[in-house]
Amino acid sequence: MTDTVGAPRSASGTAGGAYAFADGAQRADGAASTADAVRLRAGRTYRSSLPASGKVYYRLELDATSNTYVSVTAVPPAGRTASVIDGVKVSVQDGDGRSCGVDTESFGAAGSPHPVAAWAAREISPRKSLCQEPGTYYVAVERVDPDGAGASPGPWETELTAVSEPPLERAGATSAPEEWNSAPPRPVAGEPERRAGGAGFARATPVGEGAWRDDIRPGQTLFYKVPVDWGRQLHVTAELGSSSTGGSGYVAAALDLDLYNPARGHVADVGVGYDGGQKSEGLAPLPPVAYANRRATDGRVGAMRFAGSYYLVAHLATEVADRFGDGPVPLTLRVRLSGTAQDGPGYAGEAVPPGVFTVTEEDREVAAEGGAAGDDTAMRALAVGGIGTGSALLVGLGVWTLMARRRAVP
Repeated sequence: MTDTVGAPRSASGTAGGAYAFADGAQRADGAASTADAVRLRAGRTYRSSLPASGKVYYRLELDATSNTYVSVTAVPPAGRTASVIDGVKVSVQDGDGRSCGVDTESFGAAGSPHPVAAWAAREISPRKSLCQEPGTYYVAVERVDPDGAGASPGPWETELTAVSEPPLERAGATSAPEEWNSAPPRPVAGEPERRAGGAGFARATPVGEGAWRDDIRPGQTLFYKVPVDWGRQLHVTAELGSSSTGGSGYVAAALDLDLYNPARGHVADVGVGYDGGQKSEGLAPLPPVAYANRRATDGRVGAMRFAGSYYLVAHLATEVADRFGDGPVPLTLRVRLSGTAQDGPGYAGEAVPPGVFTVTEEDREVAAEGGAAGDDTAMRALAVGGIGTGSALLVGLGVWTLMARRRAVP
């Protein structure tokens, strides 16, 4: 086995624009055998590729106390069609090939190729008997339906992230909350503010509560991120504005809006049909963010298990161009946050990357006031190095300034 990783290749294109991979992502080629699997380390982002058929493997070295989540974003090449059920499948396995966790995400009913992410986990739990020991584990990644009608025959680019969650200082609730407000509130009203979407998870545009507007072209995918604290409940409605280019017909799954959690795990999605007139749909009600949600049998509830940046990924199907032209369609996201922020569950240690499961005052300010979409990995690294590297930089600048002043004194 080897830990060697190389420099990333240039970004591959997707319909409607290029996917923005994380800056500084390391190259980690998947292996055809577990014996040759490259190690993935928590807190890092990797670039890789996925062949049209067969599995590729990566390696994890895990302890006996932390939960580890691995997410794989598949970026298919530009194209007009795709197999409806094609997508990416991710599983974490122990040394005997037994499954610790598995997830599959597809392109959906529109069959429009776009970045999709699936996640899998090794969780430490007294309710589980498998995958509880420290040691070597493997991540298996594969296409779901490479031979389906319209499926692209070539390899896909992928982006992989690994996140480590520490154990709790004290044992928490053993079951999911039984009651929570499932009544959808009225969408946020008012004139939407222009906020251009990002082109990838690492470049997702921060937004908070409010109405946010951008234009989206057929085949394009836009990324936003919303800071959601412990105890808060997220509500999102997506609106497509009326077409200004004419055309006629109906696209049953024109807009696909997906919600991902801070570990890039899929939470929920909603589709919006389009006939050239304004249309809107909202995500199904989700519970407030709580550690105990992971005990739920409903996957959507279980995915709302930690605070942090939740990602909204909007994709406009390529078929819209056939009916209404290649011009942009107005997209409005109405985001509401209800409930009162609460303290975290009390971790006995630090997550990796640090701060991934927290919401800071700076996160809220940037989301409310707007700012350029940045690289999550780079920002987390900057935050971690703020006390050490940042302070050293400030001290160095101070010393340089003082010496310059002294040299200027006759």
